[in-house]
Formats: sequence, C-alpha cells, structure tokens
Amino acid sequence: MLFGVTTPQDLDERFRTAVGALVPGTAGLPDGMTAELARALFDAQLTSRHLDLAARWLRSFGEGYYTIGSAGHESNAVVAAALRHTDPALLHYRSGAFYAARVAQAGGADPVADAARDVLRGIVASAREPIAGGRHKVFGNAAHHVVPTTSTIASHLPRAVGAAFAIERLRKVNGTETSEAPWPPDAIVVCSFGDASVNHATATAALNTTGWIDHTGLRLPLLLVCEDNGIGISVKSPQGWVETTLKSRPGLRYFAADGDDPMGAYATAVRAVEHVRKSRKPAVLHLRTVRFMGHAGADAEVAYRPAADLERDLARDPVVATARLLVDTGLAAPEEIVARYDEVGWLVRKVAEEVLGEPKLTSPADVVAALAPRRPVRVARTLADLSVLSAADRSAAFGERLPEDAGPLTLAQTINAALADGMLANPKMAVFGEDVAIKGGVYGVTKGLRDKFGATRVFDTLLDETSILGLALGSGLAGMLPVPEIQYLAYLHNAEDQLRGEAASMQFFSAGAYRNPMVVRLAGLAYQEGFGGHFHNDNSVAVLRDIPGLVVAVPARADDAAPLLRTCLASAAVDGSVCVFLEPIALYHTRDLYEEGDNEWLAPYLGPASWSEAHVPIGRARVYNVGTADDLTIITFGNGVRMSLRVAARLVDEGIGARVVDLRWLAPLPVADVIRESSATGRVLVVDETRRSGGVGEGVLAALVDAGYVGSVSRIASVDSFVPLGPAAKEVLVAEDAITQGARALLAR
Repeated sequence: MLFGVTTPQDLDERFRTAVGALVPGTAGLPDGMTAELARALFDAQLTSRHLDLAARWLRSFGEGYYTIGSAGHESNAVVAAALRHTDPALLHYRSGAFYAARVAQAGGADPVADAARDVLRGIVASAREPIAGGRHKVFGNAAHHVVPTTSTIASHLPRAVGAAFAIERLRKVNGTETSEAPWPPDAIVVCSFGDASVNHATATAALNTTGWIDHTGLRLPLLLVCEDNGIGISVKSPQGWVETTLKSRPGLRYFAADGDDPMGAYATAVRAVEHVRKSRKPAVLHLRTVRFMGHAGADAEVAYRPAADLERDLARDPVVATARLLVDTGLAAPEEIVARYDEVGWLVRKVAEEVLGEPKLTSPADVVAALAPRRPVRVARTLADLSVLSAADRSAAFGERLPEDAGPLTLAQTINAALADGMLANPKMAVFGEDVAIKGGVYGVTKGLRDKFGATRVFDTLLDETSILGLALGSGLAGMLPVPEIQYLAYLHNAEDQLRGEAASMQFFSAGAYRNPMVVRLAGLAYQEGFGGHFHNDNSVAVLRDIPGLVVAVPARADDAAPLLRTCLASAAVDGSVCVFLEPIALYHTRDLYEEGDNEWLAPYLGPASWSEAHVPIGRARVYNVGTADDLTIITFGNGVRMSLRVAARLVDEGIGARVVDLRWLAPLPVADVIRESSATGRVLVVDETRRSGGVGEGVLAALVDAGYVGSVSRIASVDSFVPLGPAAKEVLVAEDAITQGARALLAR
C-alpha cells in the first residue's frame, strides 16, 4: 500500500522486498573503498534505520519522547567515514547514521550497541545519556568529538564557523605541535543542516561570514553539509533553489552527491574533506537525500505529499542502495543482507528494552546542575594568583606609565586597562568586534589594545552581530577566552538567540562536557544627550535577565568596573560562564558626581597586588551610606546609581539618611544584599532606568515579596516606551526629580 510508507512496518517490508529482488554480482569496489568500509557503512545505516523504528516503538507506549528520525538520510554515514574521529562535528538532527559511523571509528567492541545505547538513552530521557544527561535528545558525545546542537534551524552554523576560525587561529599562535586545544591543529570542523535551513537568517549570516573570512585571506577549515531532502516539514524547497544558493556563495567550494549512490557519495565526501584539510579553506557538500516517515512524531506526510513523490523517494532509499552495492560486488548475498538487518534490529531493540528502566532526572536540582556551575572560591583564588603578574610584562604592555600610576580614571579608561591586564594574564583571551581594533571602539574603550597585543588577539569583524557571537561561541569551544563586543545593546536583539539558544544552553545540554566561556561587552542603556534615539539609547535588558545561567554585570563607576570585569573573565575561564558586561555609555567619560569639577566619579586603578582584596563575587551588591542611612533604602544600578547618590546627598539637608544599593549584578540579582539593606530601613525605593514592564525593578520587587519583606516599597521606572531623540528622552526616562519625589512620598506614608 503506497500510503503505508509513513509507517515503520511498511518501510520495513519495503526494504525486505527490495533486497529480496537483488541479484548477486561480481563487480569490484571502487578505488578507496574497501570491503571493510562498505560493511561498516552499511552497519551504521542499519543502526540508524532501526533506531528510528525503535523510537516509534517506544513512543507507541509513552516511553519515547523524541522521534525526529534520520530515515532516508542514512547516506550521511559516508561523510563520517571520510573524516577523522577527531574532527569536531556539529550535526543536523537527521544525522543518525553519521553518529553511528563516528562511534564505530572509535574502535569499540560493539559499535552498533554503543551507538544505539547513546541515542536511545536520549529518546527515553535517561539520566545516563552521554551528553545531555536526559535533558534533550541530541547527537553528542565529547569522547567522539560530536558537539551537541539543539536546533537545526541553522543556529549552530555561526558556532561552527567560529570553531573553524579558532582552530586556525590557535594553530597560528601555538604552531602545529600538540597544545591545550581540544582538537588536533590540522582538524577540520564539519557542520550539517537541512535544505530548508539554508533560507534562515542565521544560515545566511554564517554563509556570508564564511565567504567574508575567506575573501580577507584568512583560513577557515570548515565543511558544511547540506542534507537536502527537498522539504522543510511540509513545505517543498523550490526545484534547484538549494543548489543555486550554495553555488552562489563566494569563498565556498561546492561539492554535490546523491545519497542513493554510496560509492559516488563517498568519493565526493573524500574529495571535499581533502580540499578543506589541505587548503584550510571552506567547502559545502550538497548531499541529496530523501525523507521517510514524515517530519516527526505523528506527522502524516500523506496529508501534504503526493503519492508520486513518496514512490520516487522510495526508489532512492540509501539503505537499499548500500545493500545493492554489497550484493553487486559479491560481498553479501541478499539473504545475508536481510539476516544482518534483522541482527542489527534485534540488537537495537534489546538496547531499547535495557534503557527503559534507567533513571530519569527527578528533581529541579538535578535538572539545573549542569546549567551554570559556580565555584566562587576557585574564581577568587584565580584572581589572587594574578597578583604575581609580571611587572616586566605590564611595563612592556603599558609603556612608561602603568594605569595605577596615571591618576584617577574614567569608567572607559578603567575598562581599557582591565582588558589589557586580562590579556596579559590569559594568553587565550581575544577581543574582537566591529571597530574595536584600529579605531579602538566608538567610545575609545579598546583604544591601543591592538597595538599592545597584535591583530591575532585584537581584531575587527564584519558588521553582523550573529556572526560576532558565533565567532565567540566557536572560539570558546576551541579553548579560547573570547571577549566580543556588540557595539550597542539595541544591536544585540537581532542576534540574541546566539546567547539564549546556543551559548547559555551548551553546558546544560552537554552536562558540562562542552563550555562557552565568554564575556560579551555591550555598550548600552540610555541618557546619551544629543545622540541617537532608541537604537543608541536602548534601556531594555529583559531578554538578558530571562536567559537561564547568564551572568549580567553593570559597572556604574570606575572603581567597580575593573573588579567586575576581572570576576567575569575569571568566571568564564574557571566555570565556563557566559557573561554579559553591560557598560553604561552615558557614564563612560563622566568625571563629576555632585558638582562640576569635583572629579568624584573618577577612581584610581588598582595594581595586581590589590586585585584579590578588591574582588567582587558574582551576585554581591555595593552599598553607599549617605547621612545616617537609617531612613530609606534606594535600590538601583547603572545610571541610577549616580542619580540616586545625588538625590541622597540633597535629602541629607532635609534630615533624611539613605543607603544607596548598587545592584552591580542584574543576573543573578544580589538578593541577600537587597533583603538585608531593605530590612535595615523598612522603606525601599526601587530606581529602575529600564522600563516599568519587564524591567529590572520587577525582579527586585519579586525578590522582596518572596523573602517576606513587610516594609514599605515603591518604584520609579522609565515609561514603557522606546527612547526618543533629543530632549523628548527626558519625558520617558527616570530623572532625579522623580527620584526625589518618590523618596518624599514614600517617607510620608
């Protein structure tokens, strides 16, 4: 029955029928393909096919939770065979045969059972699953250099570009000898994705960046594999569109192969891999495949695919094609093929029955254990160890005058000095982004760093935030400590999924086997007089605070900036933390606090001997006591700190003593400090320069409620509006007059 192809039973029957009709032959194998390799490819394909059948069997009685299968894509096994076991792979969710072939490359005693166990544990959400530990069904295993990817809508492509970029960058720095990098210096990165994904903006960004890097003369050992089954869920890819798109990409060598031609596909994969490995230049392998049993789960493809399309795809079954190769070359008789098919099926079903009883994650603590580990003692010790930073190295970097001898510095100057010290302390650290190198950043924050450390460690990128973050993701994966800059907070929003779906999720979905150590510098927040409008005065950070495990630091003044930045760098290096360092643009060059010329917003830079003493742990606030500090607690951050301190000083003249709490960390919030300082006065005024809806203040108020705070509380926040141009901005942003009135109203209750 034609429509039965959507069921596992009919797919099984069709395979048996097709193999039974094969006629044994004596044709020889092509050069480069051995009998052992042909049999190994077939085993990998059989393993993948039976894993799909087992997944649907498990789902039939509620024990299988993820049934997006690889049936029809099994030709991707030839790509794995053309690669080395140590080449990092970021896989499409239909790359099951690739994974099975990669496991076999490790040389285990029973590769079928080993691969099946890994994948089935993911399907049943077993806590013993080797990469995500029951958090998701992904293809991944650090022992096999398969990096987990949780989305195939191209979100992993920028990371793959970054990993390939980092391999070559580390090779340039370290030479070809063995280094601390996770992969050999001549490794190449392989990244597979579907044909529909080629249309996604993230794929466009990655492909464009690939071409841009190649065009600039840099090396990029990256093999992209487009597994093209001609349909995205239920929408057909237009005939010839994928080929045209991939061929048109500059800097990308194009290879193509048909999945139902195992000999040709393997030969083409070998040529593509050899090209990338030898030239260190990128290529794409356009692998034409088919898709069986629908998109996922109970999807009934007969509802949107004509019968003729299904029949045509059945004639191109890659597993049947490899069986035909074995029979045509006399390596196996049809009955032997069926016997091996049944044997692999029995092994896979046996493993499925075994993993059914394995433990699941059963508590919130178990689920989040791998999300964002925090080892504050180790972070503090790491900073203490930096006190011995070479005086000679610092003198060579800073020239005749060290920053601690330069007198009081601004916020921007302090961040610059702290970045330089960070690069001296960690040779793996790299600073990059749009305009950060030659120009030194729009606001001069990275000025001079390229001259100090060279273009290998401080470099300009193309104008694309997705690609900037992708470079950071891949670089961190490869062992570097990336510090990318996003020029403005508003520019992050078109690329924020690289933080949410990729960076912050990596440790979670790899149980800590892979990390994304990075510190993203973001210039943002509002109060830039005479410049911008909302694209340069963005006061929305809700998306950052909503990302599990993300660390968000906001330095308000110079004497906090360096300690906060050093903590972020150390946490990234020690714990693999993903940190956002949000720098208030309006305070970059501010010098005065209370009156013009007082220089009270400046601060001296501390030398290495004082770093340990000045250390600021993640999630600890700073408290300013103004007057008696007994009457009112003002909780704020960023630009609100300076405004609140000015208001608090004026309130002293009215006999009111306030304590101003600078949160410093927006994620995680310094809840313990907030509760302590709030309880000390019983009156809390939250000053929030972000918006009333979705702003930081909501989190502070929720923390007070959760802790059972019973005092008075009020909130001053910016209006739910974009920030307009010019003087109109003052109409929607928090101002000192509003803080003063809010304080008086709260005290009058």
